[in-house]
Amino acid sequence: MKFLKPFFVFLLLNFSALGIGSFFMAEGPQGDWYLQLDKAPWTPDGWVFGVAWTSIMICFSIYMVSLYLKRFTKKVRILFLIQFILNISWNFLFFNQKHIDLALVNITLLTFIVAVFLFTYLKDLKIKSIFILPYLIWLCIATSLNLYISIYN
Repeated sequence: MKFLKPFFVFLLLNFSALGIGSFFMAEGPQGDWYLQLDKAPWTPDGWVFGVAWTSIMICFSIYMVSLYLKRFTKKVRILFLIQFILNISWNFLFFNQKHIDLALVNITLLTFIVAVFLFTYLKDLKIKSIFILPYLIWLCIATSLNLYISIYN
């Protein structure tokens, strides 16, 4: 029971970030601007993004609950807040404002923050750290996609 309540809180927070980010992305990947961009050959089909983000946020919620139960310090809360803001703001920068290069900086910082989570709390969470890996791996892929668009457009 001590796991379930914070798990639902983190699910709510993490999926709220996705929802807020979607709200700020204008036409998003369906818009003419994005469709006309030269995209990386490894860009997944659109449906993959929804499945990936859903899975990632479930895993990240499990990770955050594990960290919450083990060591929920001010540093953890600040890292989580930074991650939350960077996650939301990428959609706004990339899709809404079409600032590809600034979005690249944003997603690079987000990737760094998630890596900081992994490596800073690896000793505390041990095997449970595996739950942050989908987020980190996906961000590496997403950063490469943003970088390709930045270079070729």
